[in-house]
Amino acid sequence: MYNLSFIKFEKSDFPDYYQLVSNEQVMAQITERAIPLEEAKADYEKLLKRNKLHDLFGSFRIMDAGNYIGLGHLTRNEENEEEAEIGYMILPAFWGKRYGTEIAKKLVNKAEQTSVRKLTAIIDPANAASKKILTKLDFVTEKICKIDGLPGEILGKKLGE
Repeated sequence: MYNLSFIKFEKSDFPDYYQLVSNEQVMAQITERAIPLEEAKADYEKLLKRNKLHDLFGSFRIMDAGNYIGLGHLTRNEENEEEAEIGYMILPAFWGKRYGTEIAKKLVNKAEQTSVRKLTAIIDPANAASKKILTKLDFVTEKICKIDGLPGEILGKKLGE
């Protein structure tokens, strides 16, 4: 359907990252607020450090035919290397065009090429679109709770069974 490419974020890609995290629509169901510039810069430095830890894990710029679509991440649980988390943020211009489904599938496929045996995804329980995408990929709700004071739903999927 799409020819998505996943390229790890590098120092020069901060404007793309900031375009996402400073967007109130994008962040409404993530942090419930846009991220201010200085906080975004600090978060981006942490992202770049995590990107250097593993070849197959990290935060990726998602491109389609030269267009920046958003961010996808596959983050290994450093305390349990058989677990990882997937997530994504998409610019509003690309919402409703099945990019979320394609991105989530590719992140699951990336995880299947590693030693990860369990994937998790954390969403806002009110985010019906993300929940629909994840349940189509056989994720199941494990827990609904507060995460950093915000509503959260943790979904999980076992790999390699």
